[in-house]
Amino acid sequence: MTNANDTSVASPTDTPLISTPPEMRSGAAWIVSEGQDVLDQFLDALTEGQFLALPYIFEFWALAHQLPPEGDWRTWMIMGGRGAGKTRAGAEWVRAQVEGARPLDVGRCKRLALVGETIDQVHEVMIFGESGIVACSPPDRRPEWQATRKRLIWPNGAIAQAFSAHDPEGLRGPQFDGAWVDELAKWKKARETWDMLQFGLRLGDDPRVCVTTTPRNVGALKDILAASSTVVTSAPTEANAAYLAEGFLEEVRARYAGTRLGRQELDGVLVDAAEDALWTPAMLEAGRVEAAPDLDRIVVAVDPPVTGHAGSDECGIVVVGAVTRGPVQDWRAYVLADASVRAASPASWASAAIRAMEQWGGRMAGGRGQPGW
Repeated sequence: MTNANDTSVASPTDTPLISTPPEMRSGAAWIVSEGQDVLDQFLDALTEGQFLALPYIFEFWALAHQLPPEGDWRTWMIMGGRGAGKTRAGAEWVRAQVEGARPLDVGRCKRLALVGETIDQVHEVMIFGESGIVACSPPDRRPEWQATRKRLIWPNGAIAQAFSAHDPEGLRGPQFDGAWVDELAKWKKARETWDMLQFGLRLGDDPRVCVTTTPRNVGALKDILAASSTVVTSAPTEANAAYLAEGFLEEVRARYAGTRLGRQELDGVLVDAAEDALWTPAMLEAGRVEAAPDLDRIVVAVDPPVTGHAGSDECGIVVVGAVTRGPVQDWRAYVLADASVRAASPASWASAAIRAMEQWGGRMAGGRGQPGW
């Protein structure tokens, strides 16, 4: 990276620095707020090279949630509503990692992973989208896409490989010093893909990940947010209203304001509980106890899937104990363990259920009419 205080320009075709002094971050918003006279003075003071470079100096234009936080972190999570500028932030972060002070200068990162739900989405959104890497890059630093090898190559030799979250094993083997992950919350194999990526982040002094996503109530996302090495910036769709189609916000707000979908897709808020949920996370937390009392009965409940292959639903196996002494209204049940298994054959989930029964000394119970019963 370049010295943040250096704002010199070599020539109109040699795009200058990709970072701005801290006091000029989001400078465009300040200049516009000061009125036309200040704007005219600012533009008149620019050289030809500076004027041509200005569109590519992202820190000058960026909104607060689009700039990486200071400090020591490993994962930067950008959560926002639809159209909040997440993709642009991710693409510009990649630029900031791979670009040096001049087009052929080495940047902070040399080997990055670009991970999307599918290869097509990496190609169409992250790389060639309207806010993707190619569109954001100045001509003399623009990377070349090698379709046969599914990778971008920059003029300075930096490489970014494209990966699909449908194939976590594709991340086994390659190694990186940085990664951009897009829309993780909608991946079907989010946890497996994230785990494989972590094993590959082993190059350089400080490999980091930028995650851009609309939040959804999924375990992998919540685990990443809970990590002490994760930092978060977020914004609703309105934050980027100046760059959205006229009437879009009015229409979607009229339809979805105040709904769970609106909070998630427009406000960019992680909504823990589903609408009309019988038990919310807050209720479950309130019901926790340090230890179960003496129990009168223990049951291992099994809810098998219809099929038994890699794409099958999870087989629910829950161990529940009950206190059934005294009046019925005083009876209490306690969930002792969740022994559920994923993508298991009938023999596998039956073995897991028997192990739970042997461990807890309970009776087996299953739903009538379920396959395998």
